[in-house]
Amino acid sequence: MPDSETEVNNKREKTSSEKSDINEIDNKLLNSSAEKAIEQYRKVRENSGRDLTEKEMAEIDKECEIIKNREIITQDTEHTPIEITNKDGKIFTGPPTLTRFEKARIMGARALQLSLGAPVFIEIPKNATTSLEIAMAELNKRVIPIVIRRMLPNGDYQNIPIDKFQ
Repeated sequence: MPDSETEVNNKREKTSSEKSDINEIDNKLLNSSAEKAIEQYRKVRENSGRDLTEKEMAEIDKECEIIKNREIITQDTEHTPIEITNKDGKIFTGPPTLTRFEKARIMGARALQLSLGAPVFIEIPKNATTSLEIAMAELNKRVIPIVIRRMLPNGDYQNIPIDKFQ
């Protein structure tokens, strides 16, 4: 047993030392890339095609020092998606009307439900011959109990009942 414990401890030490080596390499790479960026910035500022005054050179030095002292962010912080809510029921994400894609999805889903025997929420129009026409009539009257979820690129979303649309 003692041999296996020491082996485990040695492996742990190796992995922690490997991690510190990787961190050192990452830091060196970040520092060298930051220095290269500062050099490029300095070249761009100094190559204006005219001689720079001492005041302009001092200003460039200050700007380079500010860039050098900036904190380098190496990891993006995790964003947890949240629901966008309000008291008025206003639509914040997207247009205040249903998009053609949302209409198509709603009508298709509702037509499938109707064709599989779901109850109808309106009086069936006389000229309706298919479940799709009934779904269109239900959508126009805004009686389908469906909620649209509109998502933002960062994962935040807004759940909008179908009766809130214009």
